[in-house]
Amino acid sequence: MACFHYSLWNRITVVVVSRLVYRKGVDLLVGIIPPICKAFPEIDFLIGGDGNKKLSLEEMVERERLQERVTFLGSVPHGSVRDVLVRGQVFLNCSLTESFCIAILEASCAGLFVVSTNVGGVPEVLPPDMIHLSEPNVASLVEGLSHAISKKISCVDPFSYHNRVKEIYSWERVALETISVYDTVLHKPRLTFLQRLARYKSVGRIAGHIAQLLAVTLHFVVILVEWLQPRDVIDVVPDVCFTFKQEENLQPPLLQ
Repeated sequence: MACFHYSLWNRITVVVVSRLVYRKGVDLLVGIIPPICKAFPEIDFLIGGDGNKKLSLEEMVERERLQERVTFLGSVPHGSVRDVLVRGQVFLNCSLTESFCIAILEASCAGLFVVSTNVGGVPEVLPPDMIHLSEPNVASLVEGLSHAISKKISCVDPFSYHNRVKEIYSWERVALETISVYDTVLHKPRLTFLQRLARYKSVGRIAGHIAQLLAVTLHFVVILVEWLQPRDVIDVVPDVCFTFKQEENLQPPLLQ
């Protein structure tokens, strides 16, 4: 892969696009910006988003006199996110919790190297060479962002990043993997009631027993409901599947 040394850029921009709330790690961002700006005079921060923690960031910028280094964009419409991302070289995600962080996927697709907290499902989103994972604390994120600025972004090919993300997250691949998951589940033997109870116990010392009690209660409720309303007297709606031509024939005629 070709390397593009960051001296080709006049400035290096770290992009943050997020809701500015506690869960998104804004308190960490407040602690990260000053040491990074001090260590790297060529670094600027571009922050898009709004929230109740924005004031903390603004106070930090005022206190550290970083008005020329940190730009606030306010709320960014989804259709404009790409235009914001391509203005930078590094994307920073400080989230304290995440299931699947779509923001880092969009950033990588736009050609940015990603630095993110190692939480939730984040480690599974991108290949290791496209992201640096840090612990959710200021020291670890400062170290990770410094590493990305000094050693990683010089070898980032934006077009390559875009094509890799496009290939990994194609709809065809997602559909095939989804079908594979369903097929795997369908071919597994169905657990007995006692086997399910044993699994509920693994939830926790106290929560496991509560889950077992709820499962037993629901089991007997289902038995009672089925006794009151047997399933063999319930009309089952047939599963009707039409072909494309049949669906066309069912369409109402156009008004003349």
